[in-house]
Amino acid sequence: MSSTARPPATAAGTGGERAEAATAPESDPADPRAAGAAARTISRGGGIRVHAGRGQVDVDWDAAPGAAGYLVHRADGDGPYRVVDHRGGDLLAVPGPPYADTTVEPGRTVRYAVRPVYDPDRPDEAPLGRESAPVAARDDGDAVVEVAVDVARAAGPVHRPWRDMIGSEHLSLLLGTDRVGGEPMGAGLAAALSRVHRELGVRRVRAHGILGDDLGVYREEDGRPVHDFSGVDAVLDSLAPTGLRPVLELSFVPRALARDPSRVVTAAGVSSPPRDWDRWARLVGDLVRHLRARVGDAELRRWAVEVWNEPDLECFWTGTGEEYLRMYDVTARAVREACPGLPVGGPATAATKWIEPFLDHVDASGAPLDFLSTHVYGSPPLDLRPALERHGRDGTPLLWTEWGPSPTHFAPVNDSVLSAAFLATGMRAAAGRVDALACWVASDHFEELGRPPALVHGGFGLLSVGNLAKPRFWALWMLEQLGAAELPARITGDGADTLVRAWPSIDPETGRVAVVVWNGTLDQGVLGRPEQRRRLERTVRIRLGGLGRGAYLLRHRRVDDETSNLTATARRLGVDGWPTEEQWRVLRARDTLADASPPVTVTPDDGRLTLSSTLPMPSLSLLELTPR
Repeated sequence: MSSTARPPATAAGTGGERAEAATAPESDPADPRAAGAAARTISRGGGIRVHAGRGQVDVDWDAAPGAAGYLVHRADGDGPYRVVDHRGGDLLAVPGPPYADTTVEPGRTVRYAVRPVYDPDRPDEAPLGRESAPVAARDDGDAVVEVAVDVARAAGPVHRPWRDMIGSEHLSLLLGTDRVGGEPMGAGLAAALSRVHRELGVRRVRAHGILGDDLGVYREEDGRPVHDFSGVDAVLDSLAPTGLRPVLELSFVPRALARDPSRVVTAAGVSSPPRDWDRWARLVGDLVRHLRARVGDAELRRWAVEVWNEPDLECFWTGTGEEYLRMYDVTARAVREACPGLPVGGPATAATKWIEPFLDHVDASGAPLDFLSTHVYGSPPLDLRPALERHGRDGTPLLWTEWGPSPTHFAPVNDSVLSAAFLATGMRAAAGRVDALACWVASDHFEELGRPPALVHGGFGLLSVGNLAKPRFWALWMLEQLGAAELPARITGDGADTLVRAWPSIDPETGRVAVVVWNGTLDQGVLGRPEQRRRLERTVRIRLGGLGRGAYLLRHRRVDDETSNLTATARRLGVDGWPTEEQWRVLRARDTLADASPPVTVTPDDGRLTLSSTLPMPSLSLLELTPR
């Protein structure tokens, strides 16, 4: 997996296994920029507006044309500006305004400035925008947010970026028979993949490390290459019943072909470049031709090929940046020659790195690029459309093939309700501009950094060992219940569109209205600050207009610290490590999205209806109005 072995933090004051330097970024080791790279317009991000609410300061600003994202800087009193660190352990930039700073202490007077980011490798090449007026963070006030929804005005189809792809441990694990938590790992992973396809609508899974030694694809006999794809076939046969198609991540180099076979990533392969590029190209081409003969052109073109995994990190690529670009060219051309209709892309980098150098290179080399892929953790994905436009590649699909609340395995945030609100925020931000936002990963059946030691252990999975839903799964399940058409919403009040967000929708054919509303912050530090979480609780009033005549059945389902939360359920049952047989039975019986209150029948007054609810920090609610 791409996020299991991160180098230590590089910016002072940042947390997690890998935090990108915000004011002194790492540079590309090879800096492979082609001459004549597209010039970028550097605009000052001006017009900064701040508003102090209870427990947070809302920061808003004017967008800078061509920016991929922004770094929010804060100065305490007359002190220096520092990047606000929301402790996501990865890139600190956010895709756009507004932003809620929940890290500032109540009563402290602060100022803000914003730096637009055009190239994530060089966030400092744009100046800070004009600073805001001073503002004092508050500890009181009426924490009310109102959401006004016009049910009679559909705003277009709901875009669901979670549906395209999900991440997974090496799919060779599907063949595994070792038991963890009393369950065979292969069967458990297959059950999880089936569930995300069935309940979340996911169509594809990233086949991480498909060329590793665990599938025995390559050996040499008397100095001659031997290709054996029987292991790949066995994996695909195990995957087929789940309903998911693979996105083939072409890594890692088999030991027999590696330039330095001692550079082991995992037991599955090594991070070294190949010692013979022609033999690597033939291996890739033969694999694609084998799959083409096996499933046919029409099916294969619904798959995709991603070249390598996080080559900007030494733990996954020990060659130079220039050697990765050669790897991309050689691999992409081998794929194109073997099956012209099979999409191929990259660079699959960590923390949105190397995007401009990679695009510069493929512009110059002419290597095929059918989609652009990269990863980020702890923040919503940046907007890479301006980068594609600068390179004349408007409309190229953007696939974020790894994304999640934290790059750290065994991190408590992975199992928290805060991570569920984070997923909803990220999907809302990505809708309409990102083709795939792939959560890492489907299942806690995972072994690259060690197998699960207990039911609740901070694993990357949306689903636990035993296939129980964690809060992040329920967040996506709620979003999947949205109707076909999006509804416009106007959100006002303390924390509107920074803490509290809403995604209203309607099924035009049935008239069912579904609204997902949540209270969340990017600041993962609130997990350890209960008093701050109380400050950030909000009362939400949803005012619906334009409803049809007659009665509706109102159903309200909820995820919060005590509701639909596997961690809390396990704690109440006294689960210590792995559940007993009786505890497993109770856990499975409670594996459902709970009602916050019993369903009731409501009748709008002249098409209008107001629904009120308290949203703790963090929490999510799904409200459905179904005509009776």
